[in-house]
Amino acid sequence: MNLHKVIAAVLMTAALAGCAQTEGQQRAGTGALIGGAGGALVGQAIGGNTESTLIGAAGGALLGAVVGSATTPQRRGEQMCRYQDRHGRIYTAPCDDRYYNGDY
Repeated sequence: MNLHKVIAAVLMTAALAGCAQTEGQQRAGTGALIGGAGGALVGQAIGGNTESTLIGAAGGALLGAVVGSATTPQRRGEQMCRYQDRHGRIYTAPCDDRYYNGDY
């Protein structure tokens, strides 16, 4: 009976991952799905029972979502940099090409 619940949860997660709006949300959903599957396999291999499988799936899904969200690339123009003018005043503005090329 628990196997049916796990399969239903995986299918619902996959369906919801397709409905995400932003790239970060999509990557987090995909990471949760992959991490949950991997965690379930590891939990089953280590513990050999349903409880270990569910704990592994939950931990893997959490870790996968965090990694997927954290590795989302930033689009140009979203980064803000601090600059100093010739009079010593510091201001914030969108980063220029020096930031993206590593010439800062």
